[in-house]
Amino acid sequence: MSQSNVQQPSWGRAWEVQGLTLLGTFLLLATTPFAVFYFYIACSEFGGSLLLPAQKLYTGELTLASLWNLLPALTAEAWMVYGAWFLLQLFCALALPDVLHKFLKGYRGGLCKGAVTPAGNQLTYNINGLQAWVIAHVLFLSGAFLFGWFSPTIIIDNFGPMLWVVNIVGNSVALFVYVKAYLFPSYPEDRKFSGNFLYDFYMGIELNPRIKNFDFKLFFNGRPGIVAWTLINLSFAAKQYQLYGTVTNSMILVNVLQAAYVIYFFWNERWYLNTIDIHHDHFGWMLAWGDCVWLPYMYTLQGLYLVFNPVELSTPYALFVLGVGVLGYTIFHLANRQKDRFRESDGNTKVWGKDPEYIPVSYSAADGSVRKTKLLTSGFWGIARHFNYTGDIIGCLSYSLACGFGHILPYFYFFFLTTLLVHRCIRDEKRLEMKYGEGWKRYCEKVPYRIIPGVW
Repeated sequence: MSQSNVQQPSWGRAWEVQGLTLLGTFLLLATTPFAVFYFYIACSEFGGSLLLPAQKLYTGELTLASLWNLLPALTAEAWMVYGAWFLLQLFCALALPDVLHKFLKGYRGGLCKGAVTPAGNQLTYNINGLQAWVIAHVLFLSGAFLFGWFSPTIIIDNFGPMLWVVNIVGNSVALFVYVKAYLFPSYPEDRKFSGNFLYDFYMGIELNPRIKNFDFKLFFNGRPGIVAWTLINLSFAAKQYQLYGTVTNSMILVNVLQAAYVIYFFWNERWYLNTIDIHHDHFGWMLAWGDCVWLPYMYTLQGLYLVFNPVELSTPYALFVLGVGVLGYTIFHLANRQKDRFRESDGNTKVWGKDPEYIPVSYSAADGSVRKTKLLTSGFWGIARHFNYTGDIIGCLSYSLACGFGHILPYFYFFFLTTLLVHRCIRDEKRLEMKYGEGWKRYCEKVPYRIIPGVW
């Protein structure tokens, strides 16, 4: 049996495409770029209302042509701002070895090995995202406030025009890696072809496309989008101050809560190498365009909304929102830390002061050998099989709650992330059931709930 046939059931995306999957792929490719523009216009032109533009189109007060005229124009300044940003991130990723791990206790940066791919490749990664984040923020804050090289509102002032730029970049990267997969693949044995152009373009063919030491997946997953996330929020806060002479406590909450998430991500960038994104997702339009466009524009909707709809929260409610965020982050962090310690010690650790409970399982590796592992069933992981997702969703909810209840738009990211994690949970569990067989069934009997204890 060929190697590809051995790997086929248990890793990566689908080898064959069903009709509904292809239809869903087409709809996502056709609609999501327009959705980003629509959300931007809803914020900047219609006070944060998602229904008002559609309502005006329906009543004839607004035509498609007049709606098109509301779109920001592509400008040379937008190209220069984004180009400088992108080049800075390339420089930080490729030219600067990580030094933070040498004096930040507990931080694990620098060169490290990733997991072995299905074809047997073990890649080396340069983990320096936290360093890139620090450099970017020092340059932005000093350039804007110390030297006066540019306004701190430079990002939001070009946010609309840059929406065209990032769409061009994201689609260009996706097309490039699609062609690259055929002409000069990095690791040919780790490719997957479905025979359908749309699906292969959307999901990606190569698992880990690289050009020398430049790793497309690691770079675009973390930079330029996530590093920019907190800078975008800072620019939103500066714009709010410019417009109203104050920064609301809701804007401060959004900045603080989302900054905590971003810093946590980069502090644990090495851990990210063990996630489904790196292990199983191929690099195509979904990640290339998603990381360039969807992430920096749709994940920052709360801050953008508050620029045009400033909300001052009562002190008790603001503290409540902060508490929700802290609760979510605490669960997310402690659950991940608990599982990591269990894995690293092979079960020789304490979980909530007791010996851990687990289900021993076995699986067949790509080389045909049988390997054994343990599935943790106590602590957070006895409450639900993906309790870290529970914490992530709770933390995400706090961003939306900070915006009040005037419009549904600030809650989009909460609904999106919940849907994404539920889908990821189902997809991951199908793979794990195939991998562990009866062992997985025993594990599910022991821990019956996926994300919401007592419900699902």
